[in-house]
Amino acid sequence: MNVLFTGLGSIGTRHLKNLHAVAAEKGIPVRAWALRSSARQLPEETRALLAGEMTELPAGAHYDAAFITNPTHLHFDTLQMLRGKADALFIEKPIFERTDRRLADCLLPGQKAYVAAPMRWCGTMLALKEVLPSLSVYSARVICSSYLPDWRPNVDYRAVYSAHRDMGGGVAIDLIHEWDYLAELFGTPEEICCFKGTYSHLEIDSDDLAVYIARYPSLLCEVHLDYFGRQYRRAIELFCRNGTVTADFGAGTLTLEDGTVKEYPEPGNERYLREMAYFLDYAQGGAGAEESAGADADEHADAGANSTNSGAGIGADESADAGRSGGASKSVNPPETALDVLKLTLGER
Repeated sequence: MNVLFTGLGSIGTRHLKNLHAVAAEKGIPVRAWALRSSARQLPEETRALLAGEMTELPAGAHYDAAFITNPTHLHFDTLQMLRGKADALFIEKPIFERTDRRLADCLLPGQKAYVAAPMRWCGTMLALKEVLPSLSVYSARVICSSYLPDWRPNVDYRAVYSAHRDMGGGVAIDLIHEWDYLAELFGTPEEICCFKGTYSHLEIDSDDLAVYIARYPSLLCEVHLDYFGRQYRRAIELFCRNGTVTADFGAGTLTLEDGTVKEYPEPGNERYLREMAYFLDYAQGGAGAEESAGADADEHADAGANSTNSGAGIGADESADAGRSGGASKSVNPPETALDVLKLTLGER
């Protein structure tokens, strides 16, 4: 399998390592190249995983898969450059830095593509999705609060893309995970109100706080995202008929309506490994296992569609079709869905 990486920062390097690890388990030989614009020398352990590095794409180059892992504001131009040159695309989230990008201008019709959504693959989220169809949800409250200077140890937070609006930074777009999983769980809200801005002491020009209220046909949802919380918090609370269900993604616990606490401890990289396993199956055969981590794809899709309050979610029909047809080109998170989620997190729906 010949693979191209268009960026090898922290997330690109993680995906490169995971690609080799998962491919080895599946018996898939991998040769990976890096297309780089930086003169920074890569660590030896990273270079050992590459067949080569280049600053320009060779004429006539074609790859089995390409990983779009450079900064968000470069994704569109990169996809245009790679148009028709990769059989399958893994696009790091968020797909773009703004919502007026046209997919038709950078992707061929029928292009196989998956946009990263690692929160969908964490153990606590998988457990929540199993119990959701049995719940009668009246209200949801979501929070992701963390301290931006602690995100990347030994790196000046003021120099990274998160700190700069023109590079695709800002808490609303950086923490797109929350709206991604809400869209999967409950679909698209009928109405959304968003307030965001820069309110803290952090030396950034991007938004460090975003607060939303969304109205669905049968529930209301509150979302809080910030860059300045000194204590890491990432959770969703579902206020239901028989009690409150809380998925605490930081602690790896799921509290059920009766107060029972179930634990799902796992290394932080496990969700990325599950995601990579899915992508390799999708890239090689056209359809991979659904996010239910081993559950039947049809059962997973039906459970989401039949949940009392969940709705089918954005793109659920396409995902179900992809799970049933080995030749399907739609992934479980196609670019169309990712662009819809981007509109939600930016408050443009």
